[in-house]
Amino acid sequence: MLTLPHRPLRVAAACTLAAAVATLIALVLWSILAAATQGSAGSRVDVLHLLRMTALQAGLTTILSLLVGGALAWALNRLRFPGRDFVVALFASAIVTPGMVVAFGLLSLWGRNGWINQLSEWLFGTALGNPAFGLSGILLAHVVLDGAFAARIMLARLDAIPEARLKIGQSLGLSPWQRFLLLDWPALRGTVPGVGAIIFLLAFTSFPIVLMLGGGPANQTLEVAIYAAVRQDFGLVGAVNLAATQIAVCSLVILAASALAPIPANFGSSRPPVWQDARSARLLQWLVLAICFVGFLLPLLSVLVDGLGAGIGAVVARPAFWWAALSSLVIGSASALLTLGLALALALGRGASGRGPMRTLLGVPAFAYLAVPAVVLSLGFFLLVRRLGLPTEMAAPFVVVLGNSLLALPFAMATLGPPLEAIARSRGKLIRSLGLSGWQQFALVEYPLLGRDIGVTLALSFCFSLGDLGVIALFGTQDFQTLPLMMFRALGSYRGNDAAAIAAILLLGTIIVFVGLPKLLERTANAAR
Repeated sequence: MLTLPHRPLRVAAACTLAAAVATLIALVLWSILAAATQGSAGSRVDVLHLLRMTALQAGLTTILSLLVGGALAWALNRLRFPGRDFVVALFASAIVTPGMVVAFGLLSLWGRNGWINQLSEWLFGTALGNPAFGLSGILLAHVVLDGAFAARIMLARLDAIPEARLKIGQSLGLSPWQRFLLLDWPALRGTVPGVGAIIFLLAFTSFPIVLMLGGGPANQTLEVAIYAAVRQDFGLVGAVNLAATQIAVCSLVILAASALAPIPANFGSSRPPVWQDARSARLLQWLVLAICFVGFLLPLLSVLVDGLGAGIGAVVARPAFWWAALSSLVIGSASALLTLGLALALALGRGASGRGPMRTLLGVPAFAYLAVPAVVLSLGFFLLVRRLGLPTEMAAPFVVVLGNSLLALPFAMATLGPPLEAIARSRGKLIRSLGLSGWQQFALVEYPLLGRDIGVTLALSFCFSLGDLGVIALFGTQDFQTLPLMMFRALGSYRGNDAAAIAAILLLGTIIVFVGLPKLLERTANAAR
């Protein structure tokens, strides 16, 4: 039964866009499968080894991230201290922190001439080695990002425990372990499997971190092997076989995860703690928080310190930097606006379609990226452009914008969907009784209440695009490059100072947009009330 008035135009627009996205994804998959069936040359790619390696690092990342995220959420949920909101927001920013920036930060810390090895040589006369390369480096970078992401989701679930239950638990004198069993775990157990599935998919489809920290073919994953097959060997047969394997595995994970509880995006403030554990538990919580805070902040701090030094002047003095920066800004802005338009149209259409099968079908195309990740999507577009006979350099900007929009669409839908449903539940009868049109409903009711969520959607989409390397990896040229691609090429040419400066600029841009844009849109929406 519909709470809101029936909006046929909203449903029709959402159906049209969903069909367009589904058709586009089908064309991409068709181009990959067609290339696979038409290829005649044999492929020397060891698909089973790559699949084992990819699944191993994704599985280990998932386990470690859930453990770290759970411990961090437990500490943040219990501790009250000045600056707590800043610390929570810092960990929430992990979702938009570019992976290649974190990877570069770990190299700055643990590399041969990194901070930690320099300190070790000064103190003990010997270096500690380089754990930032290989499987250990890949896991460390993923846990830095995915552990913080898991912590923010779990903290939101712990914050949602009713205060009445907490007061009863405190009056009963529950120990930390008893509180976990009786209060915390019931709140978390419906969320942990879904968070784990998302982390597994993110790690399974990880590209820049593995590309920078893999250390050689032994630690290659499917995404990196696809890029290497196309860019270095131009082995399209091997690339499409790898892409088909990755699509199959991701689709199976998504089908399994579809039965789990949905994971809403939560980037608002956290509720102040009302529960205090015993002194020994609080000491452990402070230790967990200190380790996680240093582990997350130190790689980012090393990027800023190394990047904002004397070398930044030489980088910004080059015209190529400003062209790359302009390309990143234009592509990021266009991707953010396109993502917002697609997400709003699909979310409003789903809200107007009730709870039948139409609602489910309208949500499926939005999550296509999870099954067709960035490098696979880029490969499909690359093959499709070649099949249509279009000049690659002309199609590249449009493909990158579209690919980045599809990348951000699942997160945009998770951000806008829940508040729109809340509006339908709380104000649906009022809207029906006032007889508002669809536009009046959006302008007078939905937009004023969605200001911050729209800002978060734009910020997420822009930051994803700003830090993306996967989509542009196969389309970049000397005349068309973004800041991440320019940074990657600088690393490949052993120009570490240039890469450090670009990494620092990317990090600062991401932080400014992610923090400032939601607040700006929230104020604009409040002014419209």
